[in-house]
Amino acid sequence: MNSLRTVALMAALTALLVWAGNAVGGQNGMLIAFGLAMLMNFGSYWFSDKIVLRMYNAREATESEAPELYSMVRNLAQRAQLPMPKVYIIPGDQPNAFATGRNPEHAAVAATEGIMRTLSREELSGVMGHELAHIKNRDILTGTIAATIAGAISMLANMAQWAMIFGGGRSSDDDEGSNPIAGLLMIIVAPLAAMVIQMAISRSREYVADADGARTAGNPRYLSNALRKLHDAAQQIPMHATPATAHMFIVSPLSGGAIANLFSTHPPMEKRIEKLESMH
Repeated sequence: MNSLRTVALMAALTALLVWAGNAVGGQNGMLIAFGLAMLMNFGSYWFSDKIVLRMYNAREATESEAPELYSMVRNLAQRAQLPMPKVYIIPGDQPNAFATGRNPEHAAVAATEGIMRTLSREELSGVMGHELAHIKNRDILTGTIAATIAGAISMLANMAQWAMIFGGGRSSDDDEGSNPIAGLLMIIVAPLAAMVIQMAISRSREYVADADGARTAGNPRYLSNALRKLHDAAQQIPMHATPATAHMFIVSPLSGGAIANLFSTHPPMEKRIEKLESMH
Protein backbone atom coordinates (compact mmCIF):
# COMPACT_ATOMS: atom_id res chain seq x y z
CA MET A 1 0.00 0.00 0.00
CA ASN A 2 2.80 2.44 0.84
CA SER A 3 4.58 1.61 -2.41
CA LEU A 4 1.38 2.42 -4.32
CA ARG A 5 1.07 5.62 -2.30
CA THR A 6 4.62 6.59 -3.32
CA VAL A 7 3.77 6.06 -7.01
CA ALA A 8 0.57 8.10 -6.67
CA LEU A 9 2.39 10.93 -4.88
CA MET A 10 5.15 11.00 -7.52
CA ALA A 11 2.46 11.18 -10.21
CA ALA A 12 0.80 14.08 -8.35
CA LEU A 13 4.14 15.88 -8.07
CA THR A 14 4.78 15.41 -11.79
CA ALA A 15 1.28 16.67 -12.66
CA LEU A 16 1.91 19.72 -10.47
CA LEU A 17 5.15 20.38 -12.37
CA VAL A 18 3.36 20.14 -15.74
CA TRP A 19 0.64 22.54 -14.57
CA ALA A 20 3.17 24.99 -13.12
CA GLY A 21 5.34 24.85 -16.23
CA ASN A 22 2.45 25.54 -18.55
CA ALA A 23 1.20 28.35 -16.29
CA VAL A 24 4.55 30.16 -16.33
CA GLY A 25 6.32 29.51 -19.60
CA GLY A 26 4.65 26.66 -21.43
CA GLN A 27 6.55 23.47 -22.15
CA ASN A 28 9.86 25.28 -22.67
CA GLY A 29 9.65 26.97 -19.27
CA MET A 30 8.91 23.66 -17.60
CA LEU A 31 11.85 21.93 -19.32
CA ILE A 32 14.27 24.73 -18.41
CA ALA A 33 13.24 24.65 -14.72
CA PHE A 34 13.37 20.86 -14.61
CA GLY A 35 16.82 20.83 -16.25
CA LEU A 36 18.21 23.35 -13.77
CA ALA A 37 16.76 21.45 -10.80
CA MET A 38 18.18 18.19 -12.15
CA LEU A 39 21.65 19.71 -12.42
CA MET A 40 21.42 21.01 -8.87
CA ASN A 41 20.39 17.63 -7.46
CA PHE A 42 22.63 15.43 -9.63
CA GLY A 43 25.75 16.20 -7.61
CA SER A 44 24.07 15.59 -4.28
CA TYR A 45 22.76 12.24 -5.56
CA TRP A 46 26.01 11.06 -7.16
CA PHE A 47 28.20 12.11 -4.24
CA SER A 48 25.60 11.76 -1.48
CA ASP A 49 27.63 9.21 0.48
CA LYS A 50 30.78 11.36 0.60
CA ILE A 51 28.95 14.63 1.25
CA VAL A 52 26.76 13.55 4.16
CA LEU A 53 29.37 11.30 5.80
CA ARG A 54 31.89 14.14 5.78
CA MET A 55 29.25 16.51 7.12
CA TYR A 56 28.84 14.37 10.25
CA ASN A 57 32.55 13.51 10.66
CA ALA A 58 31.78 9.83 10.14
CA ARG A 59 34.75 7.47 10.06
CA GLU A 60 34.76 4.14 8.25
CA ALA A 61 34.89 1.19 10.61
CA THR A 62 36.72 -1.99 9.75
CA GLU A 63 35.70 -5.41 11.00
CA SER A 64 38.50 -5.37 13.57
CA GLU A 65 37.43 -1.94 14.90
CA ALA A 66 33.70 -2.68 15.25
CA PRO A 67 33.36 -6.48 14.96
CA GLU A 68 29.81 -6.75 16.34
CA LEU A 69 28.31 -3.99 14.18
CA TYR A 70 30.24 -5.10 11.10
CA SER A 71 29.21 -8.76 11.37
CA MET A 72 25.61 -7.76 12.07
CA VAL A 73 25.45 -5.60 8.92
CA ARG A 74 27.11 -8.35 6.86
CA ASN A 75 24.60 -10.99 8.02
CA LEU A 76 21.63 -8.69 7.42
CA ALA A 77 22.95 -7.71 3.98
CA GLN A 78 23.26 -11.37 3.02
CA ARG A 79 19.72 -12.00 4.26
CA ALA A 80 18.47 -9.03 2.19
CA GLN A 81 20.53 -10.21 -0.83
CA LEU A 82 22.53 -7.00 -0.93
CA PRO A 83 26.25 -6.33 -1.46
CA MET A 84 28.09 -5.54 1.76
CA PRO A 85 27.84 -1.77 2.34
CA LYS A 86 30.57 0.27 3.97
CA VAL A 87 30.08 0.75 7.69
CA TYR A 88 30.64 4.12 9.37
CA ILE A 89 30.54 5.37 12.95
CA ILE A 90 29.44 8.93 13.73
CA PRO A 91 30.81 10.61 16.86
CA GLY A 92 28.04 11.84 19.14
CA ASP A 93 25.74 10.84 21.98
CA GLN A 94 22.36 10.99 20.23
CA PRO A 95 21.37 7.45 19.22
CA ASN A 96 20.62 7.55 15.49
CA ALA A 97 21.55 5.98 12.14
CA PHE A 98 21.16 6.50 8.40
CA ALA A 99 21.95 4.93 5.04
CA THR A 100 23.32 6.67 1.98
CA GLY A 101 24.74 5.91 -1.46
CA ARG A 102 23.44 6.18 -5.00
CA ASN A 103 22.81 2.43 -5.41
CA PRO A 104 23.34 -0.88 -3.55
CA GLU A 105 26.85 -1.21 -5.04
CA HIS A 106 27.90 2.20 -3.66
CA ALA A 107 26.11 2.21 -0.31
CA ALA A 108 27.01 2.92 3.29
CA VAL A 109 25.30 2.60 6.65
CA ALA A 110 26.25 4.89 9.51
CA ALA A 111 25.52 4.53 13.22
CA THR A 112 26.23 7.01 15.98
CA GLU A 113 28.30 6.07 19.01
CA GLY A 114 25.18 6.77 21.05
CA ILE A 115 23.03 4.17 19.29
CA MET A 116 25.53 1.41 19.97
CA ARG A 117 25.50 2.28 23.67
CA THR A 118 21.71 2.65 23.91
CA LEU A 119 20.24 -0.30 22.02
CA SER A 120 20.43 -4.02 22.60
CA ARG A 121 21.87 -6.23 19.87
CA GLU A 122 18.37 -7.22 18.71
CA GLU A 123 17.19 -3.61 18.61
CA LEU A 124 20.27 -2.51 16.70
CA SER A 125 19.67 -5.30 14.17
CA GLY A 126 16.16 -3.90 13.61
CA VAL A 127 17.63 -0.45 12.93
CA MET A 128 20.28 -1.79 10.55
CA GLY A 129 17.61 -3.84 8.78
CA HIS A 130 15.64 -0.62 8.26
CA GLU A 131 18.67 1.15 6.80
CA LEU A 132 19.45 -1.72 4.46
CA ALA A 133 15.82 -1.63 3.28
CA HIS A 134 16.35 2.00 2.22
CA ILE A 135 19.35 0.84 0.18
CA LYS A 136 17.52 -2.10 -1.38
CA ASN A 137 14.47 0.02 -2.25
CA ARG A 138 16.70 2.77 -3.75
CA ASP A 139 15.06 5.41 -1.58
CA ILE A 140 17.98 7.81 -2.10
CA LEU A 141 17.06 7.86 -5.81
CA THR A 142 13.36 8.29 -5.06
CA GLY A 143 14.10 11.17 -2.71
CA THR A 144 16.38 12.84 -5.27
CA ILE A 145 13.74 12.63 -8.01
CA ALA A 146 11.12 14.10 -5.67
CA ALA A 147 13.52 16.88 -4.64
CA THR A 148 14.31 17.63 -8.31
CA ILE A 149 10.65 17.99 -9.29
CA ALA A 150 9.86 20.06 -6.17
CA GLY A 151 12.90 22.23 -6.91
CA ALA A 152 11.74 22.79 -10.49
CA ILE A 153 8.31 23.89 -9.21
CA SER A 154 9.96 26.36 -6.82
CA MET A 155 12.03 27.75 -9.69
CA LEU A 156 8.91 28.19 -11.81
CA ALA A 157 7.24 30.02 -8.92
CA ASN A 158 10.24 32.35 -8.70
CA MET A 159 10.07 32.94 -12.46
CA ALA A 160 6.38 33.81 -12.13
CA GLN A 161 7.10 36.16 -9.24
CA TRP A 162 9.75 38.11 -11.18
CA ALA A 163 7.50 38.19 -14.26
CA MET A 164 4.73 39.78 -12.20
CA ILE A 165 7.12 42.29 -10.60
CA PHE A 166 8.56 43.44 -13.92
CA GLY A 167 5.32 43.15 -15.87
CA GLY A 168 6.57 40.30 -18.01
CA GLY A 169 3.15 38.77 -18.46
CA ARG A 170 1.43 38.12 -21.76
CA SER A 171 -0.43 40.81 -23.64
CA SER A 172 -3.85 41.87 -22.37
CA ASP A 173 -5.62 40.51 -25.44
CA ASP A 174 -4.17 37.04 -24.76
CA ASP A 175 -6.68 35.33 -22.50
CA GLU A 176 -4.35 32.54 -21.45
CA GLY A 177 -1.96 33.07 -18.59
CA SER A 178 -3.08 36.67 -17.86
CA ASN A 179 -5.19 35.86 -14.80
CA PRO A 180 -3.48 37.46 -11.77
CA ILE A 181 -5.22 35.05 -9.37
CA ALA A 182 -3.76 32.08 -11.28
CA GLY A 183 -0.38 33.79 -11.06
CA LEU A 184 -0.65 34.20 -7.29
CA LEU A 185 -1.71 30.55 -6.94
CA MET A 186 1.36 29.56 -8.93
CA ILE A 187 3.69 31.65 -6.73
CA ILE A 188 2.26 30.72 -3.33
CA VAL A 189 0.34 27.46 -3.55
CA ALA A 190 2.40 25.39 -6.03
CA PRO A 191 5.71 25.37 -4.04
CA LEU A 192 3.79 24.70 -0.81
CA ALA A 193 1.90 21.81 -2.42
CA ALA A 194 5.16 20.43 -3.84
CA MET A 195 6.75 20.49 -0.39
CA VAL A 196 3.75 18.73 1.18
CA ILE A 197 3.86 15.99 -1.48
CA GLN A 198 7.65 15.63 -1.16
CA MET A 199 7.35 15.17 2.62
CA ALA A 200 4.52 12.65 2.12
CA ILE A 201 6.77 10.62 -0.21
CA SER A 202 9.49 10.63 2.47
CA ARG A 203 7.01 9.39 5.10
CA SER A 204 5.70 6.61 2.83
CA ARG A 205 9.26 5.35 2.24
CA GLU A 206 9.86 5.22 6.00
CA TYR A 207 6.86 2.91 6.46
CA VAL A 208 8.14 0.61 3.70
CA ALA A 209 11.66 0.54 5.19
CA ASP A 210 10.21 -0.23 8.63
CA ALA A 211 8.28 -3.23 7.30
CA ASP A 212 11.07 -4.57 5.07
CA GLY A 213 13.71 -3.97 7.74
CA ALA A 214 11.65 -5.77 10.38
CA ARG A 215 11.35 -8.81 8.10
CA THR A 216 15.09 -8.81 7.44
CA ALA A 217 15.90 -8.58 11.16
CA GLY A 218 13.48 -11.43 11.84
CA ASN A 219 11.19 -9.81 14.43
CA PRO A 220 9.19 -6.56 14.16
CA ARG A 221 9.53 -6.05 17.94
CA TYR A 222 13.26 -5.48 17.55
CA LEU A 223 12.62 -2.33 15.51
CA SER A 224 9.53 -1.12 17.39
CA ASN A 225 11.39 -1.31 20.72
CA ALA A 226 14.36 0.50 19.15
CA LEU A 227 12.14 3.27 17.78
CA ARG A 228 10.67 3.95 21.24
CA LYS A 229 14.15 4.41 22.70
CA LEU A 230 15.42 6.46 19.77
CA HIS A 231 12.43 8.80 19.78
CA ASP A 232 12.75 9.54 23.50
CA ALA A 233 16.52 10.04 23.27
CA ALA A 234 16.27 12.37 20.24
CA GLN A 235 14.11 14.74 22.31
CA GLN A 236 16.61 14.78 25.18
CA ILE A 237 20.05 14.59 23.52
CA PRO A 238 20.79 17.30 20.95
CA MET A 239 22.53 16.62 17.66
CA HIS A 240 24.10 19.19 15.33
CA ALA A 241 22.12 18.10 12.29
CA THR A 242 20.98 20.14 9.30
CA PRO A 243 17.30 20.20 8.22
CA ALA A 244 18.42 19.25 4.68
CA THR A 245 19.69 15.85 5.90
CA ALA A 246 17.21 15.19 8.73
CA HIS A 247 15.09 12.95 6.49
CA MET A 248 17.98 10.48 6.13
CA PHE A 249 18.05 9.45 9.79
CA ILE A 250 15.87 6.67 11.19
CA VAL A 251 14.33 9.20 13.58
CA SER A 252 14.48 12.94 13.05
CA PRO A 253 17.56 14.30 14.84
CA LEU A 254 15.85 17.68 15.20
CA SER A 255 13.66 18.43 18.19
CA GLY A 256 10.84 19.89 16.10
CA GLY A 257 7.81 18.69 18.01
CA ALA A 258 5.78 21.72 16.98
CA ILE A 259 6.20 21.12 13.25
CA ALA A 260 2.94 20.05 11.62
CA ASN A 261 2.76 16.44 10.45
CA LEU A 262 2.24 17.64 6.87
CA PHE A 263 5.75 19.08 6.81
CA SER A 264 7.46 16.25 8.68
CA THR A 265 9.90 13.95 6.88
CA HIS A 266 9.04 11.10 9.28
CA PRO A 267 5.66 9.54 10.11
CA PRO A 268 4.32 9.95 13.67
CA MET A 269 6.29 7.58 15.89
CA GLU A 270 3.19 6.02 17.45
CA LYS A 271 1.92 5.06 13.97
CA ARG A 272 5.26 3.51 13.00
CA ILE A 273 5.29 1.43 16.18
CA GLU A 274 1.63 0.48 15.76
CA LYS A 275 2.22 -0.76 12.20
CA LEU A 276 5.27 -2.78 13.25
CA GLU A 277 3.48 -4.41 16.17
CA SER A 278 0.54 -5.35 13.93
CA MET A 279 2.90 -7.39 11.74
CA HIS A 280 2.81 -10.38 14.11
